[in-house]
Amino acid sequence: MSRQTNLGQRPATLSPGAASRHSTRPHRVRRIATPYLLLAPALAMYAVFTVYPIYRQFDISFFNWHIFPGASNPFVGWSNYTAIFTDPVVRTASFNSFLFIVITVPIQMAIGLFAAAVLTDRLPGSMFWRAAVYVPVVTSWVVVSWVFSYIFASQGGIMNAVVGFFAGHTVNIDWTAQTWTANGVIWLLSIWKGVGWSFIIFLAALDGIPRELLESARTDGAPEARVWRHVVLPSIRGAVTFVTVLLVIGAAQVFTQIYEITKGGPYDSTQSLMTYMYEQAFSNFAFGYAAALASLLAVVLFGFSAAEIRILRRQDL
Repeated sequence: MSRQTNLGQRPATLSPGAASRHSTRPHRVRRIATPYLLLAPALAMYAVFTVYPIYRQFDISFFNWHIFPGASNPFVGWSNYTAIFTDPVVRTASFNSFLFIVITVPIQMAIGLFAAAVLTDRLPGSMFWRAAVYVPVVTSWVVVSWVFSYIFASQGGIMNAVVGFFAGHTVNIDWTAQTWTANGVIWLLSIWKGVGWSFIIFLAALDGIPRELLESARTDGAPEARVWRHVVLPSIRGAVTFVTVLLVIGAAQVFTQIYEITKGGPYDSTQSLMTYMYEQAFSNFAFGYAAALASLLAVVLFGFSAAEIRILRRQDL
Protein backbone atom coordinates (compact mmCIF):
# COMPACT_ATOMS: atom_id res chain seq x y z
CA MET A 1 0.00 0.00 0.00
CA SER A 2 2.73 2.40 0.99
CA ARG A 3 4.77 1.37 -2.04
CA GLN A 4 1.91 2.28 -4.34
CA THR A 5 1.45 5.55 -2.52
CA ASN A 6 5.12 6.41 -2.97
CA LEU A 7 5.09 5.41 -6.61
CA GLY A 8 2.03 7.43 -7.23
CA GLN A 9 3.43 10.64 -5.79
CA ARG A 10 4.84 13.30 -8.14
CA PRO A 11 8.49 14.19 -7.60
CA ALA A 12 9.06 17.25 -5.48
CA THR A 13 9.90 20.39 -7.47
CA LEU A 14 11.53 23.67 -6.44
CA SER A 15 9.46 26.79 -6.42
CA PRO A 16 10.22 29.28 -9.24
CA GLY A 17 11.91 31.65 -6.80
CA ALA A 18 14.08 28.93 -5.25
CA ALA A 19 15.07 27.62 -8.68
CA SER A 20 16.04 31.12 -9.74
CA ARG A 21 18.16 31.63 -6.65
CA HIS A 22 19.81 28.25 -7.13
CA SER A 23 20.67 28.95 -10.78
CA THR A 24 22.03 32.46 -10.16
CA ARG A 25 24.28 31.49 -7.23
CA PRO A 26 27.26 30.37 -9.43
CA HIS A 27 26.80 33.48 -11.51
CA ARG A 28 27.00 35.67 -8.40
CA VAL A 29 30.14 33.88 -7.25
CA ARG A 30 31.77 34.38 -10.64
CA ARG A 31 30.73 38.02 -10.71
CA ILE A 32 32.26 38.65 -7.28
CA ALA A 33 35.43 36.62 -7.92
CA THR A 34 36.18 37.92 -11.43
CA PRO A 35 37.54 41.38 -10.41
CA TYR A 36 39.84 39.79 -7.83
CA LEU A 37 41.09 37.24 -10.34
CA LEU A 38 41.81 40.02 -12.85
CA LEU A 39 43.65 42.03 -10.20
CA ALA A 40 45.61 39.07 -8.87
CA PRO A 41 48.55 39.26 -11.37
CA ALA A 42 49.01 42.99 -10.78
CA LEU A 43 48.74 42.55 -6.99
CA ALA A 44 51.27 39.73 -7.11
CA MET A 45 53.73 41.88 -9.07
CA TYR A 46 53.12 44.78 -6.69
CA ALA A 47 53.81 42.54 -3.71
CA VAL A 48 57.00 41.10 -5.24
CA PHE A 49 58.48 44.30 -6.69
CA THR A 50 57.18 46.96 -4.27
CA VAL A 51 55.96 45.62 -0.92
CA TYR A 52 58.77 43.12 -0.38
CA PRO A 53 61.58 45.56 -1.38
CA ILE A 54 60.15 48.15 1.03
CA TYR A 55 60.12 45.57 3.81
CA ARG A 56 63.68 44.49 3.00
CA GLN A 57 64.83 48.10 2.87
CA PHE A 58 63.44 48.75 6.34
CA ASP A 59 64.98 45.50 7.61
CA ILE A 60 68.42 46.29 6.14
CA SER A 61 68.38 49.74 7.78
CA PHE A 62 69.00 48.06 11.16
CA PHE A 63 72.17 46.30 10.01
CA ASN A 64 75.64 47.21 8.86
CA TRP A 65 74.75 45.48 5.62
CA HIS A 66 77.29 44.19 3.13
CA ILE A 67 76.36 42.99 -0.32
CA PHE A 68 79.40 40.74 -0.68
CA PRO A 69 78.68 36.98 -0.41
CA GLY A 70 79.68 35.48 2.91
CA ALA A 71 80.21 38.83 4.63
CA SER A 72 78.76 39.27 8.11
CA ASN A 73 75.97 41.79 8.58
CA PRO A 74 76.06 42.86 12.22
CA PHE A 75 72.91 44.26 13.81
CA VAL A 76 73.36 47.92 14.74
CA GLY A 77 69.84 48.82 15.85
CA TRP A 78 68.96 52.49 15.43
CA SER A 79 72.55 53.59 14.86
CA ASN A 80 72.01 54.25 11.14
CA TYR A 81 69.04 56.49 11.96
CA THR A 82 70.81 58.45 14.68
CA ALA A 83 73.79 58.99 12.36
CA ILE A 84 71.50 60.70 9.87
CA PHE A 85 70.80 63.59 12.23
CA THR A 86 74.50 64.30 12.74
CA ASP A 87 75.53 64.01 9.09
CA PRO A 88 76.29 67.47 7.60
CA VAL A 89 75.79 66.21 4.05
CA VAL A 90 72.27 65.09 4.96
CA ARG A 91 71.52 68.64 6.11
CA THR A 92 72.85 70.02 2.83
CA ALA A 93 70.94 67.46 0.79
CA SER A 94 67.74 68.13 2.74
CA PHE A 95 68.11 71.86 2.19
CA ASN A 96 68.76 71.36 -1.52
CA SER A 97 65.75 69.05 -1.84
CA PHE A 98 63.56 71.54 0.00
CA LEU A 99 64.84 74.42 -2.12
CA PHE A 100 64.26 72.38 -5.28
CA ILE A 101 60.62 71.82 -4.24
CA VAL A 102 60.01 75.44 -3.27
CA ILE A 103 61.44 76.83 -6.52
CA THR A 104 60.45 74.34 -9.21
CA VAL A 105 56.95 73.30 -8.12
CA PRO A 106 55.28 76.76 -8.03
CA ILE A 107 56.98 77.84 -11.27
CA GLN A 108 55.94 74.66 -13.09
CA MET A 109 52.37 75.10 -11.89
CA ALA A 110 52.23 78.78 -12.80
CA ILE A 111 53.62 78.27 -16.31
CA GLY A 112 51.48 75.18 -16.85
CA LEU A 113 48.30 76.97 -15.81
CA PHE A 114 49.14 80.01 -17.92
CA ALA A 115 49.85 77.85 -20.98
CA ALA A 116 46.62 75.90 -20.45
CA ALA A 117 44.64 79.14 -20.25
CA VAL A 118 46.24 80.53 -23.41
CA LEU A 119 46.18 77.41 -25.57
CA THR A 120 42.41 77.03 -25.82
CA ASP A 121 40.54 75.44 -28.71
CA ARG A 122 39.81 78.87 -30.13
CA LEU A 123 43.48 79.73 -30.61
CA PRO A 124 44.74 79.05 -34.16
CA GLY A 125 47.32 76.27 -34.21
CA SER A 126 46.58 75.34 -30.60
CA MET A 127 47.18 71.62 -31.22
CA PHE A 128 50.71 72.28 -32.44
CA TRP A 129 51.56 74.47 -29.46
CA ARG A 130 50.02 71.99 -27.04
CA ALA A 131 52.27 69.29 -28.44
CA ALA A 132 55.28 71.62 -28.26
CA VAL A 133 54.64 72.29 -24.57
CA TYR A 134 54.22 68.60 -23.77
CA VAL A 135 57.11 67.15 -25.83
CA PRO A 136 59.79 67.77 -23.14
CA VAL A 137 57.87 65.50 -20.75
CA VAL A 138 58.44 62.43 -22.93
CA THR A 139 62.12 63.10 -23.57
CA SER A 140 64.81 61.14 -21.75
CA TRP A 141 66.13 62.66 -18.52
CA VAL A 142 69.61 61.40 -19.33
CA VAL A 143 69.63 62.88 -22.84
CA VAL A 144 68.34 66.31 -21.84
CA SER A 145 70.76 66.39 -18.90
CA TRP A 146 73.64 65.86 -21.32
CA VAL A 147 72.23 68.56 -23.60
CA PHE A 148 72.06 71.05 -20.72
CA SER A 149 75.58 70.06 -19.66
CA TYR A 150 76.75 70.98 -23.16
CA ILE A 151 74.78 74.25 -23.17
CA PHE A 152 76.34 75.32 -19.87
CA ALA A 153 79.83 73.89 -20.49
CA SER A 154 82.73 76.12 -19.53
CA GLN A 155 84.54 75.49 -22.82
CA GLY A 156 82.48 75.92 -25.98
CA GLY A 157 79.16 76.09 -24.17
CA ILE A 158 76.26 77.91 -25.82
CA MET A 159 75.45 79.93 -22.70
CA ASN A 160 78.99 81.27 -22.46
CA ALA A 161 78.81 82.23 -26.13
CA VAL A 162 75.57 84.16 -25.50
CA VAL A 163 76.98 85.90 -22.42
CA GLY A 164 80.21 86.69 -24.26
CA PHE A 165 78.26 88.17 -27.17
CA PHE A 166 76.48 90.67 -24.92
CA ALA A 167 79.57 91.28 -22.75
CA GLY A 168 81.74 91.96 -25.78
CA HIS A 169 84.48 89.54 -24.77
CA THR A 170 85.04 85.82 -24.32
CA VAL A 171 83.84 84.32 -21.04
CA ASN A 172 84.52 80.88 -19.59
CA ILE A 173 82.09 80.57 -16.72
CA ASP A 174 82.09 77.08 -15.23
CA TRP A 175 78.36 76.97 -14.58
CA THR A 176 78.13 73.43 -13.25
CA ALA A 177 81.20 73.67 -10.98
CA GLN A 178 79.78 76.39 -8.73
CA THR A 179 77.07 75.72 -6.18
CA TRP A 180 74.41 78.26 -7.08
CA THR A 181 74.92 78.30 -10.82
CA ALA A 182 74.89 74.49 -10.86
CA ASN A 183 71.67 74.46 -8.86
CA GLY A 184 70.26 77.05 -11.24
CA VAL A 185 71.00 74.80 -14.23
CA ILE A 186 69.29 71.88 -12.49
CA TRP A 187 66.24 74.00 -11.61
CA LEU A 188 65.97 75.35 -15.15
CA LEU A 189 66.17 71.89 -16.69
CA SER A 190 63.59 70.48 -14.27
CA ILE A 191 61.12 73.30 -14.89
CA TRP A 192 61.51 73.09 -18.68
CA LYS A 193 61.00 69.34 -18.73
CA GLY A 194 58.24 69.13 -16.14
CA VAL A 195 55.95 72.01 -17.02
CA GLY A 196 54.16 70.02 -19.74
CA TRP A 197 52.79 67.54 -17.21
CA SER A 198 51.02 70.17 -15.12
CA PHE A 199 49.94 71.83 -18.37
CA ILE A 200 48.04 68.71 -19.47
CA ILE A 201 46.28 68.33 -16.11
CA PHE A 202 45.27 71.99 -16.00
CA LEU A 203 44.16 71.89 -19.62
CA ALA A 204 41.78 69.03 -18.85
CA ALA A 205 40.51 70.81 -15.73
CA LEU A 206 39.86 74.06 -17.62
CA ASP A 207 38.06 72.20 -20.40
CA GLY A 208 35.76 70.74 -17.75
CA ILE A 209 34.47 74.13 -16.60
CA PRO A 210 31.04 74.83 -18.14
CA ARG A 211 31.37 77.55 -20.78
CA GLU A 212 28.00 78.98 -19.73
CA LEU A 213 29.37 79.70 -16.25
CA LEU A 214 32.31 81.67 -17.62
CA GLU A 215 30.24 83.51 -20.22
CA SER A 216 27.62 84.55 -17.66
CA ALA A 217 30.31 85.91 -15.34
CA ARG A 218 31.88 87.92 -18.16
CA THR A 219 28.48 89.10 -19.41
CA ASP A 220 27.74 90.51 -15.97
CA GLY A 221 30.80 92.70 -16.39
CA ALA A 222 33.15 90.91 -14.00
CA PRO A 223 36.83 91.70 -14.66
CA GLU A 224 38.94 88.77 -15.84
CA ALA A 225 40.87 88.72 -12.56
CA ARG A 226 37.62 88.28 -10.60
CA VAL A 227 36.42 85.59 -13.01
CA TRP A 228 39.58 83.64 -12.33
CA ARG A 229 39.46 84.22 -8.59
CA HIS A 230 35.79 83.40 -8.02
CA VAL A 231 34.96 81.01 -10.89
CA VAL A 232 37.99 79.40 -12.51
CA LEU A 233 40.25 78.69 -9.54
CA PRO A 234 37.48 77.27 -7.31
CA SER A 235 36.40 75.04 -10.21
CA ILE A 236 39.89 73.56 -10.67
CA ARG A 237 40.80 73.40 -6.98
CA GLY A 238 40.93 69.62 -7.10
CA ALA A 239 43.32 69.65 -10.04
CA VAL A 240 45.54 72.21 -8.29
CA THR A 241 45.70 70.00 -5.20
CA PHE A 242 46.44 66.91 -7.27
CA VAL A 243 49.21 68.60 -9.27
CA THR A 244 50.76 70.15 -6.16
CA VAL A 245 50.95 66.87 -4.27
CA LEU A 246 52.37 64.82 -7.14
CA LEU A 247 54.89 67.50 -8.11
CA VAL A 248 56.12 67.76 -4.52
CA ILE A 249 56.47 63.98 -4.24
CA GLY A 250 58.34 63.87 -7.54
CA ALA A 251 60.56 66.82 -6.64
CA ALA A 252 61.50 65.20 -3.33
CA GLN A 253 62.92 62.29 -5.34
CA VAL A 254 64.99 64.37 -7.78
CA PHE A 255 67.96 62.32 -8.91
CA THR A 256 68.81 61.90 -12.59
CA GLN A 257 69.49 65.50 -13.58
CA ILE A 258 71.69 66.10 -10.53
CA TYR A 259 73.62 62.87 -11.00
CA GLU A 260 74.20 63.47 -14.70
CA ILE A 261 75.14 67.15 -14.47
CA THR A 262 77.05 67.57 -11.19
CA LYS A 263 77.27 64.15 -9.49
CA GLY A 264 76.31 66.05 -6.34
CA GLY A 265 79.35 68.33 -6.47
CA PRO A 266 81.19 70.53 -6.04
CA TYR A 267 82.00 69.16 -2.58
CA ASP A 268 78.48 67.72 -2.06
CA SER A 269 76.97 71.20 -2.38
CA THR A 270 74.33 70.09 -4.92
CA GLN A 271 73.46 66.75 -3.34
CA SER A 272 69.82 65.81 -2.97
CA LEU A 273 68.55 63.13 -0.63
CA MET A 274 68.23 60.67 -3.49
CA THR A 275 71.70 61.27 -4.92
CA TYR A 276 73.23 61.00 -1.45
CA MET A 277 71.42 57.70 -0.86
CA TYR A 278 72.73 56.40 -4.15
CA GLU A 279 76.27 57.50 -3.32
CA GLN A 280 76.16 55.89 0.11
CA ALA A 281 74.83 52.61 -1.27
CA PHE A 282 76.76 52.15 -4.50
CA SER A 283 79.92 54.18 -3.95
CA ASN A 284 80.53 53.74 -0.22
CA PHE A 285 78.66 50.40 0.04
CA ALA A 286 76.89 51.67 3.18
CA PHE A 287 73.67 49.91 2.31
CA GLY A 288 72.29 50.02 5.85
CA TYR A 289 72.78 53.78 6.10
CA ALA A 290 71.26 54.34 2.64
CA ALA A 291 68.30 52.15 3.60
CA ALA A 292 67.74 54.22 6.73
CA LEU A 293 67.76 57.42 4.65
CA ALA A 294 65.29 55.90 2.20
CA SER A 295 63.03 54.73 5.02
CA LEU A 296 62.88 58.18 6.59
CA LEU A 297 62.11 59.78 3.23
CA ALA A 298 59.39 57.18 2.62
CA VAL A 299 57.77 58.03 5.96
CA VAL A 300 57.76 61.74 5.11
CA LEU A 301 56.26 61.13 1.67
CA PHE A 302 53.70 58.74 3.14
CA GLY A 303 52.60 61.43 5.57
CA PHE A 304 52.31 63.93 2.75
CA SER A 305 50.24 61.45 0.72
CA ALA A 306 47.93 60.89 3.69
CA ALA A 307 47.45 64.65 3.91
CA GLU A 308 46.60 64.65 0.20
CA ILE A 309 43.88 62.04 0.74
CA ARG A 310 42.35 64.07 3.57
CA ILE A 311 42.34 67.23 1.45
CA LEU A 312 40.78 65.50 -1.54
CA ARG A 313 38.09 63.87 0.60
CA ARG A 314 37.32 67.19 2.25
CA GLN A 315 36.71 68.68 -1.18
CA ASP A 316 34.30 65.85 -2.07
CA LEU A 317 36.04 65.06 -5.34
